Amino acid sequence: MGDHSRISYLRVPDRSDVPEGVTRLWDKAQEAFGFVPNVFRAQAVNGEQFLAWWRYFNLLVNKEGHLSNADRELLGVVVSGVNRCTYCVVSHGQALRTFSQDERTADLVAINWRQADLAEREAAMAAYAEKLTLHPAEMTEADLEPLRTVGLDEHQVMELVQVVAMFNLTNRVSSALGFVPNAEYHERGTADSGA
Repeated sequence: MGDHSRISYLRVPDRSDVPEGVTRLWDKAQEAFGFVPNVFRAQAVNGEQFLAWWRYFNLLVNKEGHLSNADRELLGVVVSGVNRCTYCVVSHGQALRTFSQDERTADLVAINWRQADLAEREAAMAAYAEKLTLHPAEMTEADLEPLRTVGLDEHQVMELVQVVAMFNLTNRVSSALGFVPNAEYHERGTADSGA
């Protein structure tokens, strides 16, 4: 079938090749998740740049903000599905299953969010994320109206735009370099996994 041990088109650095901050992050991930996400290993080719990306990604996607974790993962899965980014659809699909506690909807969002029977608020966010991903030059102020109509405030809109932009960046890096998602993502956040 192929080399299942390869996780990137580039050589993946080992601990001796990366700054101490990277090894600390790898160790924290291992402790928290039981594995080191392949994206952490593959992007560490340029250690300081990886750490700068991670700080901003972590702030936008994982820290408490103006949108819920489920909202942010929904955006990430919509964008990643539109971009056909294998790594991010799989890894953030798992996170969406976990935060939403709805594996059917999460799987549908990963393929075609329109078939996921989303609530009006989530559908407005998904539609905006899709348009910004596919047609950034066509965005106008009028595109914000559906978000305002479903109750998003200025802080939530700004965070939504930043999350969509971050996933577009991350999708392009992951796809360009052939990042392969960890096998553990396929096992987590499903009814059979107990997660």
